[in-house]
Amino acid sequence: MLLPIAVTAVVLALPALVIAAAVRDALSFTIPNWIPLALVAVFPAAALAAGLPLPVFGLHVGVGVATLVLGMAMFALRWVGGGDAKLLAAVALWVGWPGVVTLILGAALAGGVLAGVLLAARSAPLRPVMLMGPRWMLKLAEPGEGVPYGVAIAAGALWAIPASPFAAALGL
Repeated sequence: MLLPIAVTAVVLALPALVIAAAVRDALSFTIPNWIPLALVAVFPAAALAAGLPLPVFGLHVGVGVATLVLGMAMFALRWVGGGDAKLLAAVALWVGWPGVVTLILGAALAGGVLAGVLLAARSAPLRPVMLMGPRWMLKLAEPGEGVPYGVAIAAGALWAIPASPFAAALGL
């Protein structure tokens, strides 16, 4: 049995890594491959630390794979970027079923809010203000530019953590 501090440290990898992905996506419109790979690599240790039974572990893997296939289809249709698809699948692996429903709903809602904020920021009245900000804001303020959807996925992930089996390990 792992010490409670070790359990907490392993389980906190999910929020830490999705926040890192959100920041990186907002700054550069990219999510580096190491972030979803790290989520996948740490998941077995987190599952063991949280005491996930083997059938539940298998269900989590199935949810992650199904979400990866769905994400690949959305990428092929140019609805999301490749990093977004991989991040969504890695988070789905962690939240499993039925947490993936909360994840997708949360990401969709956050994505809508994010798109609205970016549309407003890219409008004629607000764009000059955005252009006076830090350098990374220039791309966010660019009309016609995409949406850093990793931010929305991270918001959905944070919202889904209480619906995951790891909530108890964190005392939620």
